[in-house]
Amino acid sequence: MTYNDRTFGILMIVLAVAYGWGATQLPAPFGGSEAVGPETFPLLLSVVLGLSSLYMIVRPDPDNAWPWSRTGVELVVAVVILVLYAALLQPLGFILSTTLAVGTLCWRMGSAPVRAYLTGAASGVVVFLVFNFALDLALPLGLLSFLEVS
Repeated sequence: MTYNDRTFGILMIVLAVAYGWGATQLPAPFGGSEAVGPETFPLLLSVVLGLSSLYMIVRPDPDNAWPWSRTGVELVVAVVILVLYAALLQPLGFILSTTLAVGTLCWRMGSAPVRAYLTGAASGVVVFLVFNFALDLALPLGLLSFLEVS
């Protein structure tokens, strides 16, 4: 299974480089460059992904088998949810897409649907407020753009 870990690690390094390069292509914020801009968080994620991938290549787990049972299906479902989250982020907005993504993932992990989506809504609102007010980074409002948080 070390071959699987190393192959996956190489693929994740390619993803980290592509993601980091994509982050550098984001337009500069209006009014000039800032210490914390729109590329900061994606660059940080690409560095963490790259370092984690290197660790996986250097020290693969010798006895892990790919879960082709229910766990494997749940992993595929989680990836599909995250891809849909990325696709819906702009049109639906951060709060609604985060509510749907986090709520669905919590529900898939065994939480009751109402609690799962309440958790999703709470995390969407809290993270939006932190990014918008504490970090002064605008996130898309999408369908909730009538609220116009300043």
